[in-house]
Amino acid sequence: MQIKFNIIILFILVLLSCDDDSKIEKEIAKIETDFTVERFDKAFFEALPENLLELKSAYPFFFSKHIPDSIVINRMEDSLQNKLLNEVQQTFPDFKTSKEELEGLFKHLKYYDKTFKAPRVITLTNDVAYRDKIIVNDSLVLIALDNYLGAKHEFYQNIPMFIAANLNKNQIVSDVANGYAKKFIFQTHRKTLLDEMIYFGKLLYFKDIMIPFKTDAEKIGYSDVQIKWAEANESQIWSYFIEKELLYSTDPKLPNRFIADAPFSKFYLELDNQSPGRLGQYMGWQIVRSYAEKTNEDLLTIMQTEPQDIFNKAKFKPKK
Repeated sequence: MQIKFNIIILFILVLLSCDDDSKIEKEIAKIETDFTVERFDKAFFEALPENLLELKSAYPFFFSKHIPDSIVINRMEDSLQNKLLNEVQQTFPDFKTSKEELEGLFKHLKYYDKTFKAPRVITLTNDVAYRDKIIVNDSLVLIALDNYLGAKHEFYQNIPMFIAANLNKNQIVSDVANGYAKKFIFQTHRKTLLDEMIYFGKLLYFKDIMIPFKTDAEKIGYSDVQIKWAEANESQIWSYFIEKELLYSTDPKLPNRFIADAPFSKFYLELDNQSPGRLGQYMGWQIVRSYAEKTNEDLLTIMQTEPQDIFNKAKFKPKK
């Protein structure tokens, strides 16, 4: 009887929690956030040399005073550059879906941070510099669209497949959210594997709150198969970390094995080739989620909480 009673209580608490979440989302939906998306990529593609002065006036931060106009005009007329810009226009004839998702992100940011103001959003190209897809600051969001043409695009043939897999337009809002998460996060140290796990766990939990309309796979940049593998193997992953005493290790090789972008995580076991990379990030995410559930602390406080405090109070137990 006691077990049945506990199950009923748990079920009621889950229902109440879902109801609270629903109320919050309804409040967030009512928030007004006014912003436009400026298509610098399109403006540059369509511009003629005689339009250069006008472009420089509208977007001065894209033009260095140390680069003569002749260099910029050569870029306008460059066949490879025009091919890249043309591909961007074909993939993004409009920006409607991404703009709607960014609006959802900005509404959530405004709800949880009363000082937030919608930024100026500008799309551009950056010669497929995929490590700099997004730039976020207090008043500006820059999105390099040539990094979101689709995983199998010909421009990405020389990029490792595990990186190209996330060069898709459905990752734009997740990448922008990650840029904002880094502005809110704080940790005194990032020395141990646990420090790194919690750091990235915070970034991913930030996405839970700010872009709840995206799937877990989209938040972390996994395929559906990869996220299911991670969920199904949580217990084995956690046991490995504990048995090998990795959590408090400062071995510099560990971030490369379990945190950094990689085709798979490196347990040095047969299962390696089946595993997705960055499983340390995934496990850190589950720890932060457990902490948030048990303490009920607000997002911005969690982003500032030290890793050891999060770990101690999370009392994390992996899925069986």
